[in-house]
Amino acid sequence: MSGSTSPRVLHVGKFYPPVSGGMERVLQLLCEREKTEVDTRVLVANTGRATVRDTVNGVEVTRVANAGSAGSVAICPSLPLWLSRARADVIVIHEPNPMGLLAYALARPAGKLIVWFHSEVVRDRWKYALMYRPWFAYAMRRASRVIVASPPMIEAEQLRGFDAPTAVIPYGVDERRLAASPDVARRAAQLRAGHRGPLLLFVGRMVPYKGLDVLLRAMVQVPATAVLVGGGPQRSALEVLARELGIESRVVFAGEVDEPGLVAWYHACDLFVLPSTTRAEAFGVVQTEAMACGKPVVSTSLPSGVPWVNRDGETGLVVPPGDAGALAAALNRLASDPALRQRMGDGGRRRVLDEFTADRMARRAVEIYREVVSAPVAGIPVSAAIAGSVSTRTGVDLT
Repeated sequence: MSGSTSPRVLHVGKFYPPVSGGMERVLQLLCEREKTEVDTRVLVANTGRATVRDTVNGVEVTRVANAGSAGSVAICPSLPLWLSRARADVIVIHEPNPMGLLAYALARPAGKLIVWFHSEVVRDRWKYALMYRPWFAYAMRRASRVIVASPPMIEAEQLRGFDAPTAVIPYGVDERRLAASPDVARRAAQLRAGHRGPLLLFVGRMVPYKGLDVLLRAMVQVPATAVLVGGGPQRSALEVLARELGIESRVVFAGEVDEPGLVAWYHACDLFVLPSTTRAEAFGVVQTEAMACGKPVVSTSLPSGVPWVNRDGETGLVVPPGDAGALAAALNRLASDPALRQRMGDGGRRRVLDEFTADRMARRAVEIYREVVSAPVAGIPVSAAIAGSVSTRTGVDLT
């Protein structure tokens, strides 16, 4: 470390707000809350073809030129160069992040490494073994610490076989931003007045693993209005499905909304629903945001942190993933019982204040940065890390 007692921390993410996404919101909150204790900087992909450096709420952000994309992965050829120039005591790679992992392996910066493991990569096994696992393994074998957001994620298959100590830091939300101010209360009342209740709210990208098709099929049996906030590649198909099911008058495709609008929707709704169907939904930050607003949650029993966040019978209800009948029954139970909604909503808010605040997340992260700053860095050649991990895990030798 330099002459200061504050560690220099470089976060390597995929994107950074105003780009939307759960991982992006978590990263922004983390950086803004920890910057009083550490020298925090961010290195991410830009959405355009130029590299831009700016400061967002006091956090220095470098957005590296984006030359295009392969699937959902931004291709940033100069990212290894930017990373090699980093003068950081701690480098935090927010994973999954294929471009960040590759850049790290090429740049081999000197700082201590933390892998913040947000979710597993769910893709064809052979593609993962050949195109992702080698770079992930290289980072994991150099990592001083691994961070996950919930205890179930410690057992993720992708983390098996590595020795770095793992710490649990639950994601935090800005409970002050989510408070029911007079303006939020006014907007929420207007939203409720404009739709037939009860109101069920979903927030997120419209992609297959979110289970929105299951939600629409469940809505056939639920006399309520479902509000879907967000966009994505499945929106058109979901609109068609709503018409085919005859429920288009009770499904509102609200699209992308600004932050005040989202907070108003959280307070307007009667309950929140997260019908995700695969472990790609690792935590569900939107659950905690709804809980912070005092709303009960209906979510699914995934092998991830989702049901750990939403405690069945305490903060909401948990149903099997992909089961439209069970989802409908849970939605109807809460929609028809205001006292139960109140009890579970109060339980959710208490849980957020106890476990899921941004200040708590940042405080624990800073503790870990300080712990690893003096830890030795493993000196494992790239080729050795790749060959060892791939041959033992998949039987394929790339050397």
